Amino acid sequence: MLIILMITTFSVAKGVKNNTILIETESFANKGGWVVDPQFMDQMGSPFLLAHGNGKPVANATTQVKFSEKGEYIMWVRTKNWNSPWNENQAPGRFNILINGIKTGTEFGTQPSKWGWIKGGNINILENEITLDLQDLTGFDGRCDAILFTKSKKFTPPNENAEMEKLRSKLLGLKIINEGDFDLVVVGAGMAGLTTSITAARLGLKVALIHNRPLLGGNNSPEQFVVASGGINLLPYTKLGNVVAEIGNVYDDYGKTLKLIQHENNIKLFINMNGNGVEMNGKHINAVYATDIITSKKHKFNCLYIADCTGDANIGFLAGADFMMGRELRSEYNELLAPEVQSNLSLGSTVRWYAKKAETTQSFPLTPWAVNFTEVTAQHTTQGTGWWETGFRYDQIKDFEYIRDYALRVIYGNWSFLKNESKKSSEYSNYNLSHVNYLPGKRESRRLIGDVIFTQNDVENGGKKYNDGCIMATYTLDQHFPTAENTIYFPGEEFISYQKHNFNPLGISRSEIDDKNVNGPFLIPYRCLYSRNIDNLFMAGRDISVTHIVLSSTRVQRTNGMMGEVIGMAAQVCKKNGTNPRGVYTTYFGELKKIMIQKVIAVK
Repeated sequence: MLIILMITTFSVAKGVKNNTILIETESFANKGGWVVDPQFMDQMGSPFLLAHGNGKPVANATTQVKFSEKGEYIMWVRTKNWNSPWNENQAPGRFNILINGIKTGTEFGTQPSKWGWIKGGNINILENEITLDLQDLTGFDGRCDAILFTKSKKFTPPNENAEMEKLRSKLLGLKIINEGDFDLVVVGAGMAGLTTSITAARLGLKVALIHNRPLLGGNNSPEQFVVASGGINLLPYTKLGNVVAEIGNVYDDYGKTLKLIQHENNIKLFINMNGNGVEMNGKHINAVYATDIITSKKHKFNCLYIADCTGDANIGFLAGADFMMGRELRSEYNELLAPEVQSNLSLGSTVRWYAKKAETTQSFPLTPWAVNFTEVTAQHTTQGTGWWETGFRYDQIKDFEYIRDYALRVIYGNWSFLKNESKKSSEYSNYNLSHVNYLPGKRESRRLIGDVIFTQNDVENGGKKYNDGCIMATYTLDQHFPTAENTIYFPGEEFISYQKHNFNPLGISRSEIDDKNVNGPFLIPYRCLYSRNIDNLFMAGRDISVTHIVLSSTRVQRTNGMMGEVIGMAAQVCKKNGTNPRGVYTTYFGELKKIMIQKVIAVK
């Protein structure tokens, strides 16, 4: 569906009078080799098209645009030079805009330094319908958000998110679509969101599952391939993990996962929708809003209860839920593994990549704009595993586009050196850089605060001091740090990590385990799974109420999945008894325990 609207009879903003046309690039009819990138909508306001060709120009994105009136228009293009944070004079992501196959204006992607509008010149429209193309020139991640044509010489499109949303809504004729009432709205369909939805649906709740990607699974999806770790079906609730086991690794059999959701009559699935708004009544969420990534239409979901399974705690943040972020000081919770002085280090994000060997020589461009390498600093490998990790010292939400783009500069720069300059280049001559994931796998960002904040000290006693312990966590306290060598050569911009495992729940001998602080499994309390100040908000995944140290264990997929099973059960207890998540603990926890002991009925 092409999102365009011609305004011919009224003004939608100061200076906009007649024949103003907005084209959101994610709605192009034929995207060619360009991909839709919605990861940074909350920061820059919109999805955009990305020319992600790993150094080879991708096929044109193309669409048709109708004009009610011919004549001269001013063309505006919303784009950026993504390399500007490092060198604004070098622009790897360049592209052209073609009208009926003819280049317009100069090359785009060379400016501005941040997302903004560039005037593309005066365009003489000779026909009522034109073919509009985005022509990638480099294969190095050029990006285009929107194209606007206007006859108004006084009009400059707004760039701030709120003003741009108003303009987009009016020019595209967008209206809110009310999807109706749900018992439970689950935002995020990673492992935690999937298990939450399936469990609640099988217990009779009407569920809306909202996900901001075309594929389900989050980090465990076919887009990310992060293996599901952590133990399941453990004491004291040996049935917890049944839904996790039923799903398995999403990327192993995506069709099976999709069928699981589609076969649940109580689940209504909404993919390619970014949950980015809430309607509040005091400390209660009445409704969630989500924007369709392709059509820009906004959808409303009325709800009794919310499960924030976004990873970034986006819904909780929008609702005003209390949250933590970053590394706590040792003095805050008396955690031995926490730093004594303030540190901006956090767990980073990984962009996975690999090269494949061909029968003939494969070329790769020189990349003077990328991170520069030498024989000493280069990583001699044909794949980037989970240890390729960036953004240790940056905000994993606010700075996420920067973090992703820096990872691309590292990968491209390292590969270019291996192929073109290294003394060992002959070893790589037949290798082709076949895959670089433009979707980073994120490990840490916001954590919502519940009635209990679980700490390292709680880990050391197995969580035994809490009478609502329910989810047995078995993964090590797995802190990630930049390697010392990487810090020497790339201070502040490291990209290789090492792991420090401080606890071995299964008693397996591992050379990297520090003999100090080696402990057994621990039970995560139910009170870590709901917000302390938003009265109908659950959470499951890496955004639960734990410290940074504990997150290093609880973030893994299967543990997240068991969290989802528990809050799916708790939501049913809430609805049955007309209570809220806290009320389940204070009054109805015995009822929740009975459900956790039983097996959630599988689909027949």
